[in-house]
Amino acid sequence: MSDYTTTTPWSRKEFEERLREQGKAYHIYHPFNVMLNEGHATQEQIRGWVANRFYYQIAIPIKDGAVLSNCDDRDVRREWVKRIIDHDGCDIPGAEDEGGIEAWIRLGTATGLSREEITDLRHVTPGVRFAVDAYIEFARTRPWQESVCASLTELFAPKIHKQRLATWPEHYPWIDSDGLIYFRNRVTQARRDVEHGLSITLDYFNTPALQQRALDILNFKLDVLWQMNDAMALRYGLPDKPANAPRPTARPVS
Repeated sequence: MSDYTTTTPWSRKEFEERLREQGKAYHIYHPFNVMLNEGHATQEQIRGWVANRFYYQIAIPIKDGAVLSNCDDRDVRREWVKRIIDHDGCDIPGAEDEGGIEAWIRLGTATGLSREEITDLRHVTPGVRFAVDAYIEFARTRPWQESVCASLTELFAPKIHKQRLATWPEHYPWIDSDGLIYFRNRVTQARRDVEHGLSITLDYFNTPALQQRALDILNFKLDVLWQMNDAMALRYGLPDKPANAPRPTARPVS
């Protein structure tokens, strides 16, 4: 339920601050991610994480295609389509790019997984499938502006990518550093995507009710990412900790 009862909308500055505050509940703080980034994960846990996250990676361009199909703004579509190219890649002469999905497969093979066992999704848990499919369904059925808002978990992504780049080579030297190219690329891409998505969100969600709706949408997406980690923790375990961890709340829940 809403905790925002004022009749005056927040200023753009305060609204952005409220959105960014939701980062307290980002999955970087899930015990499974903490374990990975602090160097306590086993090879099986890392491979399980990579294999399960691949299901999310291949869902991103499908989600972005849904946004495009619902969007009647040409200027937005011209910018948003870059996200699909970022993940699917392209073979345009002079601008060839293998894309993020292929880069993620390279990460998987660097951890010891075969291409086949990554792409055939044999390791993906039911909980991860359910969470990711719910996100795709949201993008297909909700107004495109809401899907843009849901993408704003990218506000918090550069931090986790930088953390992996800083800690994984030390903690997991058995992983070929070339496999980390996905994280290097996303540091820049996520920053560009955030600027565009945030601008749309600040413009469109401009009443008290809409601004509260935006916070609820962002929290839905945070739940998706948290549930993915819960599912992986249940499958692969945590070091001396319960598999399910309560998601921290970034704002009062009533």
